Amino acid sequence: MSFSRTLAIDFETANERRDSPCAVGLAWIEDGRVVRRESRLIRPAEMRFSPGNIRVHGIRPRDVERAPSFPEAMAPFLPEIAGSLVLAHNASFDVGVLAATLRAYGLAQPAYTSLCTVQLARRHWPGEGGQGHGTYRLSSLAARIGVTFRHHDAGEDAYACAQIALAVMRESGAPDVASLARRLGLARERAGEGARAPDGLAARALRGIAAPSTVQDAGRGAAPRQARAPLLHFVVRGSSGTPYDVRLVEGRDGPRLRCSCAGARFRPDCRHVRALAAGEIDALLSDNPGDVAQLAGLLRVG
Repeated sequence: MSFSRTLAIDFETANERRDSPCAVGLAWIEDGRVVRRESRLIRPAEMRFSPGNIRVHGIRPRDVERAPSFPEAMAPFLPEIAGSLVLAHNASFDVGVLAATLRAYGLAQPAYTSLCTVQLARRHWPGEGGQGHGTYRLSSLAARIGVTFRHHDAGEDAYACAQIALAVMRESGAPDVASLARRLGLARERAGEGARAPDGLAARALRGIAAPSTVQDAGRGAAPRQARAPLLHFVVRGSSGTPYDVRLVEGRDGPRLRCSCAGARFRPDCRHVRALAAGEIDALLSDNPGDVAQLAGLLRVG
C-alpha cells in the first residue's frame, strides 16, 4: 500500500443529501507537518439549504450564489486525491459526499485510500470517550492536542483533522501518517470508476425516498400496507452501559428520532435523542457515525 501524498478533506453540505456540498477544505501533510491549506465555497446543483445545516456551518444561499460549481471547485484537487491517503473525521460522511457528488455530475471516481481520524483516535486513545465527555469529537480532540480552529469551517476542520493524525503519529513513534495507517490497518481502499451508488436504508433516506407506510385505511376493509422501516437506525450506550435503539422515522410532521429508553416514554426528546441531534457520537455503538452528521438536515426544525 503506497500513497502519492497524504491530505485531509472536509465537506459541508447544504441539506440532507450527500450530493449537496457547499464548501470543501483540504490540508496537505508532508514531512510531519501541514504544508498547504485550501478551502472553497461551492454552489450546489440544487440551491436548497436546510435550516439545520445552516445552523451548523453558517453558510447561506447568498454566500454561494457566485461560487464555482462542484466540478469547477474540485478540478484542481481531484488529481491530487487520486492515489493519495485521504484523512477525514467521520470519513464515511466526507467520502460519501465526494462519491455521491462525483456521480451526480457524471465525473470519474478517483481511486484512493481513506483513513478516519475518529477511528484513529479511538484506537490510539481508547476508553476516553466516556458519557458526556465528547472526547472523540473534532473540537474535543483538537483541544486535547492544543490546536485552535474554527469548527465547521471546511478549511479549518481539514486542518484540525490533519493535526490529529500528526499528533497520533508523533505519540506512536511512526515515521509518517502513511506508515501509521499501514501499522494499524485502519485505512480503507476506495475503488475508482467501479464505485457503486450507496444502498440500504440510509441511502434511501438521503435520497428522500420514503419507506412504505404502516397505516391501514380505517373502515374501508383495505389490507394493511407494509410496515414502515426506519430511515436511519442507531444504537447508543446509556449511562449504565445499556444499549438503546434510536430510530429516525417518518412522522406526520416529518422525520423524528425515537428512542427505546424508558425516559423517552415521558419525554420524546430524551438525552440520547438530543445528543444525536446535536451531532455527538461519543455514546454511539453502531458503526455509522457518518449518518449522525446528516441528522441536522433530516430532522424537522421548529
